[in-house]
Amino acid sequence: MNAVVGVCDVAFLVIDALRYDVAARALAAGATPNLARLLPQGWERRDTPGNFTYSAHQAFFAGFWPTPTAPGPHPRRMAVRFGGSETTVETTCVVDAPTVVEGLAQRGYRTICVGGVGFFNPASPLGTVLPGHFAEAHWSRELGVTGPESPRLQVELACERLRAVPADQRAFLFVNFSAVHQPNRLFLPGAEEDSLASHEAALTAVDAALPPLFAALAARGSAFCVLCSDHGTAYGEDGLWGHRHNHPTVTRVPYAELFVEAAC
Repeated sequence: MNAVVGVCDVAFLVIDALRYDVAARALAAGATPNLARLLPQGWERRDTPGNFTYSAHQAFFAGFWPTPTAPGPHPRRMAVRFGGSETTVETTCVVDAPTVVEGLAQRGYRTICVGGVGFFNPASPLGTVLPGHFAEAHWSRELGVTGPESPRLQVELACERLRAVPADQRAFLFVNFSAVHQPNRLFLPGAEEDSLASHEAALTAVDAALPPLFAALAARGSAFCVLCSDHGTAYGEDGLWGHRHNHPTVTRVPYAELFVEAAC
């Protein structure tokens, strides 16, 4: 990451509440063709550092990204300077700031947040905490969990904000895709309740919206991208529903890293 930061844009794209098993199954079945093109090796199964949005994102912004399930320790890509960290190594990009977001800003990045779920809604004091790390943050009801066009509108806004960054300045783009988070039944015609089927339907809506975003990143030059979920969702497994508990349906999340090459 020390060879990336300052040279490439960085994009951190979180599909909120997406389960690993649903993501992997949808990709294998051809239901997410755009993600399949981006991720020829498929999704990696990882463990999230938090079992709901707020805790997971506070960890992400401190450099604690989803962790490989194999025995560690696992060196981190980015970290805030923290005494005694066993996962900060020579290849880790270390910043002297409260978050990696603010650390990237210190290194000249324009930091952009396109919010989704309620923790990015600035109507409450709590909703200002996560977006408050960014130079600019955007949220509206149309981008939120009740917006049936949220994936397309989030991508359109992200593309617009990327185009506004001068070509000689690097950008850090964070998008919290809200579609998969409950209520996701609005993405499955006729559904009256959330289910694994509507969970996957919401994922396919995110997949369909992605191409303009990756084209916008390529138009600016090379970009390092992280695609992942912050936590999963239980649909009655072992009597559990939703998240904020440590069931494997919640703690195991899809993760991928890729480089976007500059458009010719």
